[in-house]
Amino acid sequence: MSENSPEPEPVEPAEAGASDAPVTPAESRVLSVPEVGLVLLVGVSGSGKSTFARRHFAPTQVITSDYCRALVSDDENDQSATSDAFDLLHFIVNKRLRRGLLTVVDATNVQQKARQQLVRVAKDNDVLCTAIVLDVPEGVARERNRNRPDRGFGDHVISRQRRDLRRGLNRLSAEGFRKVHILRGVEEIDSAVVSYEKSWTDKRELTGPFDIIGDVHGCRAELEELLEELGYAITRDELGRATGARHPAGRTAVFVGDLVDRGPDTPGVLRLAMGMVADGDALCVAGNHENKLVRALKGRKVTPSHGLAESLQQLDAEDADFRARVRDFCDGLISHYVLDGGNLVVAHAGLKEEYHGRASGRVRSFALYGDTTGETDEFGMPVRLPWARDYRGKAAVVYGHVPTPEPQWVNNTICLDSGCVFGGRLTALRYPERQLADVPAHRTWYASATPFLDSAAAATAAGAESRESGALDIGDVLTGDDVSGGGVETAHGRIRIARENALAALEVMSRFAVAPHWLLYLPPTMAPAPTAADPALLEHPAEAFAHYRGNGVDTVICQEKHMGSRAVAVVCRDTAAAERRFVPGSLGAVYTRTGRPFFSDPKVESEVLADLRAGIGAAGLWERLDTDWVALDGEMLPWSAKAEGLIRDQYASVGAAARAALPAAEAALAAAAERGLDVGGLADRVTRRAEEIEAFSRVYRRYSWPTEGAAGLRYAPFMVLAAEGRAFADADHLWHMAVAERLADACDLVRTTRYLVVDVTDPDATAAAAAWWRDLVDAGGEGMVVKPLTGALARGRQGLAQPGLKVRGPEYLRIIYGPDYTEPDRMEVLRDRRLGRKNGLAMREHKLGLEALARHARGEPLWRVHQAVFGVLALESEPVDPRL
Repeated sequence: MSENSPEPEPVEPAEAGASDAPVTPAESRVLSVPEVGLVLLVGVSGSGKSTFARRHFAPTQVITSDYCRALVSDDENDQSATSDAFDLLHFIVNKRLRRGLLTVVDATNVQQKARQQLVRVAKDNDVLCTAIVLDVPEGVARERNRNRPDRGFGDHVISRQRRDLRRGLNRLSAEGFRKVHILRGVEEIDSAVVSYEKSWTDKRELTGPFDIIGDVHGCRAELEELLEELGYAITRDELGRATGARHPAGRTAVFVGDLVDRGPDTPGVLRLAMGMVADGDALCVAGNHENKLVRALKGRKVTPSHGLAESLQQLDAEDADFRARVRDFCDGLISHYVLDGGNLVVAHAGLKEEYHGRASGRVRSFALYGDTTGETDEFGMPVRLPWARDYRGKAAVVYGHVPTPEPQWVNNTICLDSGCVFGGRLTALRYPERQLADVPAHRTWYASATPFLDSAAAATAAGAESRESGALDIGDVLTGDDVSGGGVETAHGRIRIARENALAALEVMSRFAVAPHWLLYLPPTMAPAPTAADPALLEHPAEAFAHYRGNGVDTVICQEKHMGSRAVAVVCRDTAAAERRFVPGSLGAVYTRTGRPFFSDPKVESEVLADLRAGIGAAGLWERLDTDWVALDGEMLPWSAKAEGLIRDQYASVGAAARAALPAAEAALAAAAERGLDVGGLADRVTRRAEEIEAFSRVYRRYSWPTEGAAGLRYAPFMVLAAEGRAFADADHLWHMAVAERLADACDLVRTTRYLVVDVTDPDATAAAAAWWRDLVDAGGEGMVVKPLTGALARGRQGLAQPGLKVRGPEYLRIIYGPDYTEPDRMEVLRDRRLGRKNGLAMREHKLGLEALARHARGEPLWRVHQAVFGVLALESEPVDPRL
């Protein structure tokens, strides 16, 4: 067998209780079945398969041939529909297994051909297959069928089925079943117990923290140094040999395989790793070099190349007991581990998402050798396919196998083989911190068959590509796992997104957005407070307080609403931070709530970022937040800085037109009155229109003042979005306000936000807050935003609470609804605002924003962050009244 030949997953010994010898009911058989896999119930008609299935499995887990026959013919006994019925059965089984669901097939399954088709479906989905045989006396089966009026076939059918069953009974294990349970007789069947068995690869309950170590290849001294750097205390035997290592904080080491071959001390590496695994201080997956070493130790014919000869020579110096333990250890290594609730996968050569937690020869082959074409290159090495480039899984995949001078994250995967044995480094990844640690090789221990490539070429050889490979594309949006069915999965539920909205959002992001690495978040739309009870108002704080009180949120914070333009500012401390985390050659970005550059002039953006950077430094926030970059959400003032064209073309033009037209109308009405016409009512209306137009103009004029470059601009941050390794959605709003005030004290550009904390269950407190709001709006302010004090993750009786409700002043609303919106007839129409769609949109966008920040903080690939970011932008295309 060649080095690149796959070896099947180790098979555990046959179950002790699987013999054909009958047992008494007191000796209840325990039948183990996989949590994820296919179970075939095998037995003649009348053997009790359906009763057994109902007793031991959930109704949704069981697929019966009778039910499928009824679906396609309306008659479960219509034998002419059997072919179509089994086509449907195979389709359903395939779909369930693809989704990782235990599936039980209740059919006779007594013929080998029928079983083979189902075993093939299981293999195609890389799951294990179990057979449970219900072998009852023929007389029992005949009697049961005679008592069923829907079974009109004769006894000869039972006889034929039993002959088919007996003919294949001893060959079931050879047909591809991982386990075969044979239950003989009614009593044994009735007393049997089914137990669920986890896959050997499934260690989701282990959450770490972990230290994942790349390919060691016999470099014992470097391994000991790396473990000590990671904080492990090494234990040694009387000869001074390392026999184990334990971390005082309970961390677990995980070896990615290829402990052996090429290096100077394969036995020393194995002695240490085997001791750690035996003591529960480490896990280890199989590498292709362990796979080949096992075959050699078992006496099989192998070519002693690629360092195997060195390992065998070194092991010959050890005693027979140690060599036997090495053989058993390496032979027992499995293909991969799924850890940390499914968020981490460790496999020697990596593993694409559909293979996570699965078991088959091809899964093991991929995990040991990677995705290869079967060809070799000019150096005699396998030609590998770039699986990491197309990886879109949620789980981080950590692997080795291909030497890479500088490990880099590519689409949530990272290769840790940094070529220690070739004179490179031995590297470990701290998880969940995602921090790298390494030690240099003491020397070049083995000459590489290929040139030790530069990092870019090595990344390509490992199946990676440049960092732009993480960019979102249309496949991620429309067919990726997180968005199949047109939605994005978040920690707060799945958010559905219409296909047409997704396409529009992708075009906006690709054509108009800032450089994608800056785009870690888009602010959600904000819902207005419920319509005010006061008929003269559309919005009032009382209704916002009542909303939160009714949802079980007792304490809120009322924040002054600045009349500016929403601006997210990402500020880096230095060029090194920008290059490491975002975009080389820049120190930050300021963008709008649709992801576009806030300033058309890059010079103005640079000035604003320089002011913010200096202020953050002077305020001590780099140290306080333990970061070298920070993202802020706030309002850039004045409104005219971004909306000058809107003010000029939409608002000022309305005022100018009215001031030109209304005096002429007043003069015409005055002339008509002099002629004795009764135009008093119309004249009063025109006079009111003139007053309303002046009030309308005063509103937008308040929010406009001249600026030149950054001079005259003001930035009012109200939330610290994120910093290195952290999103601050869990912090309460008092914390965010304190950070903003600290920054304002150190930076002239930054403006503070006035706020008030309110107990919404206290009538006096809510009345005082309403009076505070009235003072704000009477002084020309836009209004205020009411938010749960505990922050963006606040929950109420109905789940996640609305992140904020805006309560705008009656004068400000003139520029939203028009100068004359306060007229009674117009107000009556406007009060029926139908806020449900807007509220739902605000909540969905809020959930997507939280998800984007969380993914960014976890260091997930760019396309994963942008799935959620793009979702916010896509939802903005939904048909919602823009005035709300």
